[in-house]
Amino acid sequence: MHKGLRRYQELARDLKILIQQKGYKVGDRIMTERQISEALNVGRSAAREAILMLEIEELVEVRKGSGIYLLSDSRSVAKPVVDDVGPFELLQARQLLESSIAGFAAVSVTKNDIVRMREALDMERKGIEEKNNDYSSDELFHRLIAEATQNSVLVDMVSELWAKRDQSLMWARLHERIFDTNYREKWLKDHQDILSALQLKDAEGARKAMWVHLDNVRDTLMELSDVEDPNFDGYLFNKSTI
Repeated sequence: MHKGLRRYQELARDLKILIQQKGYKVGDRIMTERQISEALNVGRSAAREAILMLEIEELVEVRKGSGIYLLSDSRSVAKPVVDDVGPFELLQARQLLESSIAGFAAVSVTKNDIVRMREALDMERKGIEEKNNDYSSDELFHRLIAEATQNSVLVDMVSELWAKRDQSLMWARLHERIFDTNYREKWLKDHQDILSALQLKDAEGARKAMWVHLDNVRDTLMELSDVEDPNFDGYLFNKSTI
């Protein structure tokens, strides 16, 4: 990786070069995400991040059920002007950090922590029932787990990762492709599993439950934001080791 470039920025630049080499013209449908993944020798999530970057730069347009189309000349391969964070890279960081935090929290969690987490899940459940777009209870639940460690540094780290998500143009663009929100019920069930392990002060159970939850988040976002085929080759993704 070139110094100074984030991974998604380097892949976006490589994708621009690839588009140029293929001789695509403005208006052409370019390679599929799977073909881009194979050509760049990266996974589908990394390829999708590169495509998201080119969308934000208005070089390509992604049309649901149709494919990826070239909007403007891709000969410029300079460093992307947008400094962002790849959504799947961010999820990976959260998975590594928050699963460890959940395990640690199980040792130090208090009755008051549990009560506050239950209230957060009640808010989440109400939001699902009302079909609103308020995801603050989701973020609150994760932050409360960090607070249950009684370690302010860990709380700050979790808050920073969520702030990166909230400020991310790539994350927002990814969510623009998602119209089916039934996944929220599945994530609520994941949260309940995490809470159950915390109530039992089961450190390993809490760690695994958080790891599985963020695996589910990644898989759901990959599936629901796919523009080519909702039944894409998900079997090619190796499940992360718990």
